[in-house]
Amino acid sequence: MARFRASQRETRGTRRCGKQEENPGPPPSGFTLLPWLLMGLGAFSNVFQGRTSNPWIGGLGLLAFNSLYIYVVFRAFDKQKRQERSTRVALGLMAAVTCGLAVGYGDGWLLFFPLLGLATGSVVRGPRVKAVGAAVAVLAGAVSYAHDGWDGMTIAYATWTSTMVTAAILSLSEAVRELRAAREELAHRAVEQERLRFSRDLHDLLGHTMSVIVVKSEAARRLAARDLDAALAQITDIESVGRQALTEIREAVTGYRDGSLSTELDRARSALTAAGIEPVVRRSGPPPAAQTEALLGWVVREAVTNAVRHSGARRCEIAVTGGGEKVRLTVSDDGRGPLTAGAGVGGTGLTGLTERLAAAGGTLTAGAGERGGFVVRAELPAPADVAHTVTA
Repeated sequence: MARFRASQRETRGTRRCGKQEENPGPPPSGFTLLPWLLMGLGAFSNVFQGRTSNPWIGGLGLLAFNSLYIYVVFRAFDKQKRQERSTRVALGLMAAVTCGLAVGYGDGWLLFFPLLGLATGSVVRGPRVKAVGAAVAVLAGAVSYAHDGWDGMTIAYATWTSTMVTAAILSLSEAVRELRAAREELAHRAVEQERLRFSRDLHDLLGHTMSVIVVKSEAARRLAARDLDAALAQITDIESVGRQALTEIREAVTGYRDGSLSTELDRARSALTAAGIEPVVRRSGPPPAAQTEALLGWVVREAVTNAVRHSGARRCEIAVTGGGEKVRLTVSDDGRGPLTAGAGVGGTGLTGLTERLAAAGGTLTAGAGERGGFVVRAELPAPADVAHTVTA
């Protein structure tokens, strides 16, 4: 009862504040249906005042009915318990007790039929409720007609109404709660996906940028003693890379970053040259769509970052080929190759890129090249309406 009162206070509070209720409809508890037992106070009063024949039998009948009613309605708010055989058996026993009390005493005892209908509606949901509700109403009508004639038909109507209305209200409130839970789950998944997107963007942005800064800083340190102008040029590049990284991070945070393949290729040349790796860039075929360019730009960034960090290569080739139904990107170097035998697409960056390309209908593979070194290959669908060719 304390839970029911707390829920009622919360409902009134949300209404006063003009806020949407967290749990619209009746609270998901059997306490919601307990007040309807007050309909049996007339029969209880008759037993207590000794105006009922065989009061001990009537008292035991009341105790059995109330116990079964409480058992049934509390299990009705748990979907698994509601469908268990024990709940259906208890409902059947409740129907038998109701019929026995109504046949034996009549009058106010007939009001237990609407209570039986209420318990039936709380347990039986879905398409079966009409048939079951009709059966309970016919049973109530037959017993009531035997005592009060056609006047007893009001009991049948009340039983039918209580069954159908209870089933409708509880089914609707349960559906609303399930929809709310589903909406919260979808919102949670959306947040998780956005976190994953942001972590990938941040990894790709900072991983590449910090690698370039480290390489250029090492170059500036080596050049400072013998060629101050060259060292200052490297420091200027570091400043430029840092400023560009700040801009990209802001864009990534707001979710509006749209990468350019040409820009990434230019940065790749600069990073590879600063690391002492000869860059060879080839580009042919029609220009890809903006989304394809952005994805290929991420692949170039990640592959070149790995080459600068780990490969120990002297030469790195980047080839972009368009035409037909696919756009292909290959980044290969002549370095040490995979750090472990049989390495494929591994690491946070390449794994994230594999998922991104797969979502766009593409593929990404990475591993040892036929002549040694390491090769990253990306393939994405190409738009069919692009007709001109650009060669770089």
